[in-house]
Amino acid sequence: MRRRQRRLSEEEERLWRHAMRDAIPLHHAKPQAAPPPAIPAFEPPQPPTTRLKQTTASRSVMPVAAPAVPSIKVSQALDRSRPVDMDRRNWQRLKRGQMGIDARLDLHGLSQEEAHRRLDSFLLAQQARGARCVLVITGVGQRNGGILRNMTPRWLDTEPNRSRILAYSPAQTRDGGHGALYVLLRRRR
Repeated sequence: MRRRQRRLSEEEERLWRHAMRDAIPLHHAKPQAAPPPAIPAFEPPQPPTTRLKQTTASRSVMPVAAPAVPSIKVSQALDRSRPVDMDRRNWQRLKRGQMGIDARLDLHGLSQEEAHRRLDSFLLAQQARGARCVLVITGVGQRNGGILRNMTPRWLDTEPNRSRILAYSPAQTRDGGHGALYVLLRRRR
């Protein structure tokens, strides 16, 4: 029995075309009947540069600078298939398990909440201690690859852990294989 495919709404089609605007097809497909309409570029709203403030005593108009918008540095998401903020040589050493493991954390048998709390406090403590490479053991799991195995990369990629980590990679078989991760911590400055 074949499933019927849902049709995309007009908004979904517009978003898809916008997301794929720079994509290059792998094979020559037949051109579409009409080119998609141009999507206007997103422009963030500009804060006002000055605003006028009138004092009650002098009734004069004084320009007041607008509050500064804080600049936020957004880190690139971690990816276990490629390095983000590190050189290739150290990335290869991490993937091959050639970096010395300074500490281990075993999350077997813990609930998601408890595992997340332990992971956060473990990474904080190990970074403060000056550890460089740690091993986080999640286990392989029984159903759907294991909830802790699936959630641990997400937890590593969210704050406060993202700012503590340079990279992570699945461990070698001798260290737990797919049920464990090597995590490379940033040095504290």
